[in-house]
Amino acid sequence: MHRRTLIAGLLAAPMIARAQAPATTLVIPFAPGGPTDALGRLLSDSLARELGAPVVVENVAGAGGTLGAARVAQARPDGSVLLLHNIGMATAPTLYRRLPYDPVADFEPIGLVTPVPMVWIARPDLPMRDFAAMLAWVREKREGVNLAHAGLGSASHLCGALLQAQLGVAMTPVVFRGTGPVFAELMAGRIDIVCDQTTSATPYIQGGQVKAYAVTSPEPLPMLPGVPNASAAGLPGFEIAIWHGLYAPRGTPTEVVARVNAALRASLADPRVVQRLGELGTVPEPASRVTPAAHRAFLAAEIARWRPILQAAGQYAD
Repeated sequence: MHRRTLIAGLLAAPMIARAQAPATTLVIPFAPGGPTDALGRLLSDSLARELGAPVVVENVAGAGGTLGAARVAQARPDGSVLLLHNIGMATAPTLYRRLPYDPVADFEPIGLVTPVPMVWIARPDLPMRDFAAMLAWVREKREGVNLAHAGLGSASHLCGALLQAQLGVAMTPVVFRGTGPVFAELMAGRIDIVCDQTTSATPYIQGGQVKAYAVTSPEPLPMLPGVPNASAAGLPGFEIAIWHGLYAPRGTPTEVVARVNAALRASLADPRVVQRLGELGTVPEPASRVTPAAHRAFLAAEIARWRPILQAAGQYAD
């Protein structure tokens, strides 16, 4: 009897250990239903498999992603709380003059994740047949066009700002708190156009719920047949990708960063993840960029790149 009890206890021990493994919180600094949220939920499942512990997504939306970033900057530096952020990590220091954290000093970069192209989409009943016609309509109507975005510093805001700068026009901005509400209003026909990431827009395009005009990648995307790239469709040189990176709070031990980085690298090499990213219009970053050092250098370069562009626009979130 004692022997059977001992064997049962030994067999149960691994299960108990797995059940007691601490969960990791992955903070997404945007609302549910948006492109970074879609990427985060895909990544959380794969990271959980690699880390051998649950990875729970927590959406902390608001202020262009800065509320979620601030939440992680103040978290315990033990790997229990991570941040998945996009290009907004590099634009926030210019857009927010009283930013409560330093994107470079207050985080440990873990690795870049994926560069997501964007796509210009419109309400389903917009009559313009192609991107060139849409651009002509924007040039003519100007403030008569409602251009949606998910908040200052969001991917949709940056893409829209570049279009207005390149065309030399100012459309009427309609600002939402997150991408999910943007799509609801777009499908209802209450806003005209938006430029958003393929990770969130592709399902709506494939379902015929919105009208797609052009992608911002150098070449057309296989999952969006018939949608040309903007450079070839009427706006030469208009290319933008929204990069994403994984972060831990400053002071997280090197061995913890290395462990999470190894899990991230394995996740981005997982054929299931690669396939799903492809369906959403993107690919994993090359392995050489999925390192803390490469991520840190790229973040600093992107902050320097966007600062003069945003300062020239004169728009600040605070």
